[in-house]
Amino acid sequence: MQAAEAATVDEGSKHAIEIFKALQRAGAANPLHQRLDDALDPSRALPLIPDSREIEQEALAEVGAFDIEKAKKLYDIPVEMQPLVAEYIRFFQTVGRKHFVKWLERSSRYLPMMRQTLKESGLPEDTVYLSMIESGFSPLAYSRARASGMWQFIEATGRRYGLASDFWLDQRRDPIKATAAAAQYLKELYAEFGDWRLAWASYNAGENRVRFAVKDRKTTDFWEMSKSRVFRKETRHYVPKLMAAALICKHLKAFGFSEAEFSPLKPLEFEEAEVPEFTDLDVIARSAGTTVEELQELNPELRRWCTPPASKGNENYRIRLPVGTKDRFAENFSKLAPRERLTFRVHHVTRGDTLSKIAARYGSASEAIMRINGIRDSRKLKLNMDLVIPVARSSGSKEALAAQARKKGFNPAPAAEEIPAEPPARKPQAPTGVVKKTVENGKVKIVYGVANGDSLWTIARKFDVTVDKIVSWNSLSSRTVSLKVGQELTLWPDESKASGSSKPPADAKANGHQGRHRSTKGASARAN
Repeated sequence: MQAAEAATVDEGSKHAIEIFKALQRAGAANPLHQRLDDALDPSRALPLIPDSREIEQEALAEVGAFDIEKAKKLYDIPVEMQPLVAEYIRFFQTVGRKHFVKWLERSSRYLPMMRQTLKESGLPEDTVYLSMIESGFSPLAYSRARASGMWQFIEATGRRYGLASDFWLDQRRDPIKATAAAAQYLKELYAEFGDWRLAWASYNAGENRVRFAVKDRKTTDFWEMSKSRVFRKETRHYVPKLMAAALICKHLKAFGFSEAEFSPLKPLEFEEAEVPEFTDLDVIARSAGTTVEELQELNPELRRWCTPPASKGNENYRIRLPVGTKDRFAENFSKLAPRERLTFRVHHVTRGDTLSKIAARYGSASEAIMRINGIRDSRKLKLNMDLVIPVARSSGSKEALAAQARKKGFNPAPAAEEIPAEPPARKPQAPTGVVKKTVENGKVKIVYGVANGDSLWTIARKFDVTVDKIVSWNSLSSRTVSLKVGQELTLWPDESKASGSSKPPADAKANGHQGRHRSTKGASARAN
């Protein structure tokens, strides 16, 4: 989706669609074709794009019949038919259509809850479309920047608004909690900038970038700012993309979408029940008459196969259950014998630990440990990692745990092939400074280990020799050779003094000063 978007909705693109068509002609075996296959529909005719100005004119012409002034009345956020907004409408109609349809299907599950949360927070309800372009309404969305959830919080910002992220939970993935946090954050952004376009830009680029842009461009007009490079391309496109998504969602037929394309999901509904800490999700699912997968869908914040440890002042975890299963769960769970209620321990991996040793220590099964911790290769464990250990009450339940995990594809390697946990290997530190000082044939010989920041000029100054002599003594290719930390250089100070030229020439000092900024030029190239 991102690759297709970058290639089509780009001010500088001239032949993007021709390239796409060429990939289609290349056939399914072409690697590039396979990567873009999910984004492109081979049956859909795509126009050729000669330059960015014609793109804007053509996009605006295609939506020219759409009455934007009439449409504005249906929104509580600003929507405008700017050229880039029109481009994104066309993008969602064509190249990005498959993904947009998926977003719309998911939206029916979360929109009622999200709109209500935003309304209660005093925000425009149509702010929900920001989540649409952030994640496509996917609670499990995860970006290269390590942003998580429907509102794409990074850990630091999530903590700032009360979203915990640890070994057990990632509340950024909880649609209800994350929506409340996003509402608070956006409310603060709007209070500062007084304009929703700038608030959205801040959500994408950060408050400091927008503060700088306002100061630098001496305007609060987002569209005026976008004419310069004060924002990155992603931010310049962020606001138009949001407006395009909002316009299409409320005018599906006007923009060529039909109801037959969608399979809407049911709105998010659930019941809650309290369970003890470290309760196996499989036990909960069987008691409620549902599946682990459904529990995980209702509780996306859970990162393990069990409920987390007790929080302060509360020994129980409130888990979401499918509607109509709460009473059944309470009745069945209370009847479970202690040996059927799997308990857990947390093990901190130390030096020498292997998966089989840990399993034997707790009377657990290696397969079950792999499953609950998401470990795919049992041969290696990382030092200092924490593992959740399912502790079986009897040998029978232990075997059942192992069998269940194997069905899910978790199969440990033989114990003989396991590698004990060790600290990460450290790169050997190369010796630096004077390594050896000896006398040969009546002359002092110094073996010097290059230190970080050294250059031929600084070494020459340190030992009262010339750069040319160092080059000659060590058979270096030139005065511009790059030095490496730990590299050994042989120096003969007595020989340099006998030659009558003990110090680098005056211009070498000047060149050396410049070399701090041009590390690849001149004899002063520094070691790195």
